[in-house]
Amino acid sequence: MKVLLFCCSLKISGGGFNLSELFGNVLNITPQHVIMWILGGLLIYLAVKKDMEPTLLLPMGFGAILVNLPLSGAVTQVYDGVKEVGVIDVLFDGGIANELFPLLLFIGIGAMIDFTPLLINPKLMIFGAAAQFGIFFTLLVAAALGFDLKDAASIAVIGAADGPTSIFVANFFKSKYLGAIMVAAYSYMALVPLVQPPVVKLLTTKKERLIRMSYEGREIPKIIKILFPIVITMVAGIVSPRSVALIGFLMFGNLIRECGVLDSLSETAQKVLANLITLFLGITIATKMQAEYFLTKQTVMIIALGLVAFIFDTAGGVLFAKILNIFLKDGKKINPMIGAAGISAFPMSARVIHKMGLAEDNQNFLLMHSIGVNVSGQIASVVAGGMILSLLA
Repeated sequence: MKVLLFCCSLKISGGGFNLSELFGNVLNITPQHVIMWILGGLLIYLAVKKDMEPTLLLPMGFGAILVNLPLSGAVTQVYDGVKEVGVIDVLFDGGIANELFPLLLFIGIGAMIDFTPLLINPKLMIFGAAAQFGIFFTLLVAAALGFDLKDAASIAVIGAADGPTSIFVANFFKSKYLGAIMVAAYSYMALVPLVQPPVVKLLTTKKERLIRMSYEGREIPKIIKILFPIVITMVAGIVSPRSVALIGFLMFGNLIRECGVLDSLSETAQKVLANLITLFLGITIATKMQAEYFLTKQTVMIIALGLVAFIFDTAGGVLFAKILNIFLKDGKKINPMIGAAGISAFPMSARVIHKMGLAEDNQNFLLMHSIGVNVSGQIASVVAGGMILSLLA
């Protein structure tokens, strides 16, 4: 015992500190830190065990632990009156504060998207627009609940299940809820198979879910595929100038895919670039997941409002299809389920709707229709984000 006491009081020569300083940080651990460690562990569990958006949830979960260690050197701290900038804050300022990471990610996403089903049936574009209803509805609800209008707009974009656009809008408006918004946006992207089916079934009848839709596949000329991203960028830029960066980088990625002379770069953008940026995005956003910012009642409200936006986006597309069917003749009617694919979660939502169609009728193939609506939702969510920026900036 005497030896132990002696060791604990021993001064390390020349170092100017004792052992109590070495382990004193343990006393800085708070229950809030522990809660964030558990949350970080949960995100890692969902990524590894449930395969839910692993490229994002894993770094986000690890980052949540990293920034919630007491006096963590990963984030900016003041030691002995001297400010030391943490590496995660450096990444945040260099990649998110200037919107660089979300825009680079859009290049990768654009390179992944094949717009052929939409080009075969351009009418599907209206379902992408209809499925953005939840964004504007939730904006009004969030504002009514006391959120600042710009914070309300940032929260509302969660409904499109479009992580990069959510980050872009929230960061543009300097929302202090960026961490909660990102967690909610990407969580609901991963939860599409759980959230959408109950909503779709609630809003449709058995007869409506059995509606078959014919699909006539045809070859789209290469020139059309090349012109499409250019024209969409120009039209969107004229209608909503602030969406140019968002839609432009998305369409640039698609142009790389379709031009036919940059196949290796297209493959790199789809795999290496998209995954690497998502990885950095996940761990960098953790700077906004420090316990003092994240563990608030507003975070709970944001997650709940994100779910409201997601549900109403899904409902908007389904109900719009049901309204159209009132005016369509038998044989031309639309299966309302495909309207739910108008959110931005590509291609998860399209696959979910296709599986729902097969569950009702194993000969009802809705995949190509759902993909057409899904890619239109990708465009519509970006344009909706740009419109919000234009209206509230």
